[in-house]
Amino acid sequence: MTSSDLWDQAAAERYEESSAAMYAPEVLGPAVDFLAELAGSGPALEFAIGTGRVAVPLAARGVRVSGIELSQPMVDQLRKSASAEQIPVVVGDMASATVPGEFSLVYVVWNSIGNVRTQDEQVECFRNAARHLAPGGHFVIELWVPGIRRFPPGQSAVPFDVSEEHVGFDTYDMVTQQGTSHHYYRNSDGSARYGASNFRYIWPAECDLMARLAGMEPVRRLADWRGAPFTNDSESHVSVWRKP
Repeated sequence: MTSSDLWDQAAAERYEESSAAMYAPEVLGPAVDFLAELAGSGPALEFAIGTGRVAVPLAARGVRVSGIELSQPMVDQLRKSASAEQIPVVVGDMASATVPGEFSLVYVVWNSIGNVRTQDEQVECFRNAARHLAPGGHFVIELWVPGIRRFPPGQSAVPFDVSEEHVGFDTYDMVTQQGTSHHYYRNSDGSARYGASNFRYIWPAECDLMARLAGMEPVRRLADWRGAPFTNDSESHVSVWRKP
């Protein structure tokens, strides 16, 4: 049984609207470019493929993309953009579900590996990636760096977005590395809607250890898809490991 939250039909139907900023060309384009270059002429597998935000444009670039997704309603939304023949998807847990074949690239984007809320399951995600990779293939994750440096003593929440349409903040338990993202959305009639998702945060060094346990070696770590250097002040990272 996975520890991940399960996205229901209502959440899946709202996903593209609530995540519109992540579909912007200046956000999505560099990610697709980066992944297409790593995939080369080989196939790619996306963990937590969701509605196909990344997979659909990556497939349009000529990459053969498959996916694993826990939520059937999210896959149903994907099917509005791509058929099962174009982008096959296995409905299941990315820590254990399998897809036939070997891949030159396995990737999981936009913090989705944090949706798996135990360390053991996160380790299994890395191992599952390694199982699916052909020798020489790459595993890529896009993940935020926990914002706990912002905490003054006694504070338990950190805002990550404050705009006219959305206010979001994370609450953290620094003993268990568990957290919750709280979202308040402004509806067109002026009312507000609340939503929440749970996660376990992972430090970059912890990711490297998980990759090592899975038999993979580090290749590079960047601050974003455009290749900015990862520094002490970076708020996110794009990390790449290789299966020998």
